[in-house]
Amino acid sequence: MELVINSSINNQVIEESEVINKTSSFIEANTQKVTLDHLKNDCIIPVFSKDNESTISHYQFINKAYEVVQELFPDFTPKEPDIRVSHIVKGRIPSAIGKPAKDLLDEEKTLYYERCAFLIELHQAKEVINGNTLSLSIGGVRSYNQENLYSKKSVEKFKIFIGYQNKVCTNLCVSTDGFTNEVRISSVNELHTDMYNLFSNYDRIKHLSMMEKMNQFHLNENQFAHLIGKIRMYQHLEKDDQKSKGKFLLNDGQMNSVVKDYYTCSNFSRDENKNISLWNLYNIFTEANKSSYIDSNLERNVNAYEFINMTANSLQNSQPNWFLQL
Repeated sequence: MELVINSSINNQVIEESEVINKTSSFIEANTQKVTLDHLKNDCIIPVFSKDNESTISHYQFINKAYEVVQELFPDFTPKEPDIRVSHIVKGRIPSAIGKPAKDLLDEEKTLYYERCAFLIELHQAKEVINGNTLSLSIGGVRSYNQENLYSKKSVEKFKIFIGYQNKVCTNLCVSTDGFTNEVRISSVNELHTDMYNLFSNYDRIKHLSMMEKMNQFHLNENQFAHLIGKIRMYQHLEKDDQKSKGKFLLNDGQMNSVVKDYYTCSNFSRDENKNISLWNLYNIFTEANKSSYIDSNLERNVNAYEFINMTANSLQNSQPNWFLQL
């Protein structure tokens, strides 16, 4: 079974074989790719130190998500999870105390990863939006640095999402109602409930329509330059001033990448008239966001979606927008 929605705005489809990717991953930063078996068999599980109660492991988190995907989408065959980890925490077994690190045997080493992000792609559930092939994807993030592991066992924090991956660039396209960073649970079974509720209530049609709409609006070179300047100013405003103007989470270094891609991106740069569609701008935002650490990546991805839609509404309805106002 394959779902395909053709864009009414741009029916030219960019085939995956024609794509020039900068990276094959949905997130870069300082991450490395690992397998689910590695997380299950080679990594220790952190505990809450005051009562020695186990945390929910990265393996349990991802495996439970895979089960929910199979339950909710029985007609599709999900791909193996694409797992990225960072901030390795190394240790050793007691018998290796005092042994030089270079002499440690593999069986004497212990490790786990402080941060983990994963994506499960339903590659058969494809859509075509603005000429790009997108595949339905779900995933999540776990960061042990957001837990107090020096206390007794308490509720644990997770982030989960459902959205699309743009196959042109492997960028994630996640909407506001397809993401939650407020999953706080104390057991794996509770994870099932939260995942099931988010994935089943996700409004796929609304999300696709909003992304398709982005291609209707363009910024000329002067507007783009003005927007970039205001974004740089925004970073230095007082917090109260920032709140009154909306939210923008990408940092200055990432905005350098956005400006570069405006000129040079093989898939989403400006056109021959020096204009850039909001769809292209959205994708160079999410491309730049790949350099975010795991624990801030999803929030910034969703914020890019919200910011582009705010900009589109301002252009469509002539609504005041500090980022565009002269």
